[in-house]
Amino acid sequence: MGHDTADRETQPATRRESQAILAAWASFGVGVLFGLVALAGDPRPITGEGSVTQPTAGIAALVAACAFVLSTLLHRRGETVPMPPWQRAVSRAATVALTVAFAAVAYMGVITGGEILSLGLQGLEAPAIGGALLTGIASAASGWLSYQAGVELRTHDLATLLFSYLTIGTLFAMITAADPRWWERHFSELGTGTGAWAFNGTLIVAGLLVATIGAYLGRDLHRWLGDGALRRIAAVVVLFALTGAALAGVGFFPVSGDRLVHSIAAFGTLGLFGASAVAVLIVMPGPPRAMLLTTVGAGIGVVAALLLWRPFALISIAGLEVIVVGIIFVWLTTLVRTVAAGAPQASLPSGRPRLRGDRRAPAATRWAEAVPPKGGSGSTSGDGDGKVDA
Repeated sequence: MGHDTADRETQPATRRESQAILAAWASFGVGVLFGLVALAGDPRPITGEGSVTQPTAGIAALVAACAFVLSTLLHRRGETVPMPPWQRAVSRAATVALTVAFAAVAYMGVITGGEILSLGLQGLEAPAIGGALLTGIASAASGWLSYQAGVELRTHDLATLLFSYLTIGTLFAMITAADPRWWERHFSELGTGTGAWAFNGTLIVAGLLVATIGAYLGRDLHRWLGDGALRRIAAVVVLFALTGAALAGVGFFPVSGDRLVHSIAAFGTLGLFGASAVAVLIVMPGPPRAMLLTTVGAGIGVVAALLLWRPFALISIAGLEVIVVGIIFVWLTTLVRTVAAGAPQASLPSGRPRLRGDRRAPAATRWAEAVPPKGGSGSTSGDGDGKVDA
């Protein structure tokens, strides 16, 4: 009996993994085919003008986007059917944002890998078949990861994706920076010169990811608290959306263009992120002591970094930015994991046909209030699906 139950529980996971492997092989085939067409002709260098990397990155990005959309349609198509229109719109907007994000991550990952590879293989030129095979490998990795994300994407996965994407994009901008001594000033210097598109584009997509994380946090809080807390949950989602917009503004308005607008966007990002943090702590029921201690520790860390910068002048502004961003991501990861731990796993369609002006939340709210938080009896782990239901 127990053996049969275990087999039934492992079958869906095994089937999903098999599908992801098939998606990887299909992505490899598509990448090789497209690579042969895009790279036909004379051998090409790894990077630089007429290189292998740029077409390969574009193909891998397209494959990643298609794999995520296909996986979402196959595994999550019916989730939004019982939802009211406003909730369905939020879910679809999050899916579109994630499609763009996965394409951007694949693109930046490939071009960064190409830059690193060219440093160790200087002077190497790849023929069409070699470039096509590299394109197939990059496409297979992108398709496999994106397909798996479409099956099951959790809120804390988004925080990891955001941190990884910012790291990759910043690393590429550092490698290709027009001024090698940019670090003596601040990170915004990476958004100037011939390679400015990489750093500025990274910030724009990162802003989109921050807004999406807010939508997923809203989903988890709605599953936890039900329709009765929708107004407070909406405030959290809006604050994260504004934070993401401000971060994207830092990329839209580089320091070399309009320094005042750039500075307003940069400081606005920090201020809005602080407001978002406070809002989540207020909305979530009874933040655990570990979360509160982490928040206090993060605040102390930021103040300490500011003091090291001014008045002690022990670190540069670039060093201050690294420390503050690192603290923010540690705190954000802790937050989303804590919220996800308290949220039920099942999707929760709202009982309100309209987001405003209708306080009826019969079955959905009663169901949510009846589900114990994680850690109590009958609770399960994980926050499940790849779409947002609130």
